[in-house]
Amino acid sequence: QVALVESGGGLVQAGGSLRLSCAASGRTVSSYTMAWVRQAPGKAREFVAAISGSGGRTVYADSVQGRFTISRDNAKNTVYLQMNSLKPEDTAVHYCAARPLSIIVSRRPNEYDYWGQGTQVTVSS
Repeated sequence: QVALVESGGGLVQAGGSLRLSCAASGRTVSSYTMAWVRQAPGKAREFVAAISGSGGRTVYADSVQGRFTISRDNAKNTVYLQMNSLKPEDTAVHYCAARPLSIIVSRRPNEYDYWGQGTQVTVSS
């Protein structure tokens, strides 16, 4: 098993940037495909980005492509989400999630087994 703790959320103006971190404990994070998923009030969970165990493959939601970058530092057991050009519609609780390594870097939140507690991102207009 792996335990995940997110940090780095906050309040930012539209056009600004934030960097989220997800620290893992337990098994090494290189054994997992990692993802960021967000949920706004009254809305379903939304896939944001995912990265393979080695970091060689990344996938993004169309809504964040070109603005967000997911990365990982396996030596630090940490995954990051760099968020640039933030928009009010990015406002949500952002969760880190993990699933055991597989060939597919999944975009489906329900295929991830382990979740952090989430960090709030609020973008003002």
